[in-house]
Amino acid sequence: MSIKLTNGKKIITRTKEQYEANIKTFELRGFVPVDEVKKEIKKATVKDISDKVVELKPKKKKKAKKKWKI
Repeated sequence: MSIKLTNGKKIITRTKEQYEANIKTFELRGFVPVDEVKKEIKKATVKDISDKVVELKPKKKKKAKKKWKI
């Protein structure tokens, strides 16, 4: 029987015997069984989004350089 492990970025599949023999190694590298990981889903509200909006300053207009005629 195989078991799926994740470290948050990637998922690997190993046999149950291999996992049980090397539990400390997998935990050291940050891998835990996928069943134990629960993802929290948070819905964004308009209030949360409007608090984080930062208004940008208007850009300064550059003056054109005067060309010299020779």
